Amino acid sequence: MRVPIRVKRLHSAAQLPQYSHSGVWGDLAADLYAAEGVVLAPAGEPGSTVAVPTGLAMEFPSTHGALVEDRSGLAVRGVTTLAGVIDPGYRGELRIVLTNLNDAPVELVAGDRVAQLRIVQRIQAQFEEVEELMEAPRGTGGFGSTGR
Repeated sequence: MRVPIRVKRLHSAAQLPQYSHSGVWGDLAADLYAAEGVVLAPAGEPGSTVAVPTGLAMEFPSTHGALVEDRSGLAVRGVTTLAGVIDPGYRGELRIVLTNLNDAPVELVAGDRVAQLRIVQRIQAQFEEVEELMEAPRGTGGFGSTGR
């Protein structure tokens, strides 16, 4: 299934999202590219978290939105994404919030792949307050409860 998403280029260096692999065994998410170069300062210093411009604005159908996910190549270098939910009604520039967890600065140049865009179907839940929850095998076991 292909979901039509309209994309407006806001910057001459902007690149439309692209799937590196398509077809039956294709990618789950499309690559997003930096429209401008940035330097992420070392962890803990001012500038270690930056909103990287993509130079793109998107129009999602009301039934879909997107999640911004890490690129494994950057994540293994200690660069990770934050704040990655794009609602269907948002029409502003997609800016990728990246943070540097390293002790050294990381330079990104225009055209670098900085994140991945995963299209998701919008499902609106109805939250219902109750006095009790049904029992389940896991119960209240949380972080580390599986013993691993």
